[in-house]
Amino acid sequence: MTRISTPFSAKTTAAEILTGVDLSGRRIIVTGGASGIGAETVRALRGAGAEVTVATRNPGDGRRALDLSDLGSVRAFVAGWSGPVHAIVANAGIMALPTRQVAANGWELQLATNFLGHFALITGLHENLRQAGDARVVMVSSGAQLRAPFDFDDPHFERRPYDPWDAYAQSKTADVLLAVGIAGRWAADGITANALEPGYIHTNLQRHLDEATMRAFGAMDDEGNLLTPDYYKSPEQGAATSVLLAASPLLDGVTGRFFSSANQEAELVQGGPDATTGVAAWSMDPSAADRLWDYALAATANAHEASNAS
Repeated sequence: MTRISTPFSAKTTAAEILTGVDLSGRRIIVTGGASGIGAETVRALRGAGAEVTVATRNPGDGRRALDLSDLGSVRAFVAGWSGPVHAIVANAGIMALPTRQVAANGWELQLATNFLGHFALITGLHENLRQAGDARVVMVSSGAQLRAPFDFDDPHFERRPYDPWDAYAQSKTADVLLAVGIAGRWAADGITANALEPGYIHTNLQRHLDEATMRAFGAMDDEGNLLTPDYYKSPEQGAATSVLLAASPLLDGVTGRFFSSANQEAELVQGGPDATTGVAAWSMDPSAADRLWDYALAATANAHEASNAS
């Protein structure tokens, strides 16, 4: 397939993506939309006329409660929704927890929050997406998907040594595979799905990173002050690719693709320690996407049954 290009760049803002676009009447859900690039995604979509629901763990005015690591919370959100959904932006996430943490059901917390909770939300709203006729699912992944494939043998680090970045990487690989899985299953329902990496942005996502890691990124000086290297983006720029995939008419009908922080479709590459750009072949593998879909269906069903039994 020919890679898709757009007239935008890494420095384009979310609002600029939607210049001249009217989203009146479109209902969009943004998870983790209360801060960081999520908040800028919400601001741009609302600015173009969309009705945006902010789904967050800490609801306030105009927000609805959603804890992605808690399937009970996800199911309550789904049950409380009525009518069509024109787009879901799966933006919420946590990164590089220094020690292995688990959700109440025993799932490793990064996988629970970044992928399995989103899987339950999106599949739970399948009929609402279908009702829209031309719905979009947007998976906010990361360049970290280049680091590790999904480990089907031990996804929750129950036997292998826990590594913060491997745990984050596999959750973000899973996000891309979910977009691939949706593209292969829901096209007849008018639903498209694509994934992206937003780039480097100073947000609350980095709260678990130590100072040595931030210095290695060139994002902190020796005194602990934040720096903004040239390759970093502002939150307004960081939200641009999410908005591009959620609402730009340039992507009508486009599905199963991965877009870089430069707002262009990424090159398919072999993942591994030497890969720095592009999307890993393991993240786009249809057979892995099918296997992951079956795994996630079983995992969420089993968790639901265990919750009911208790």
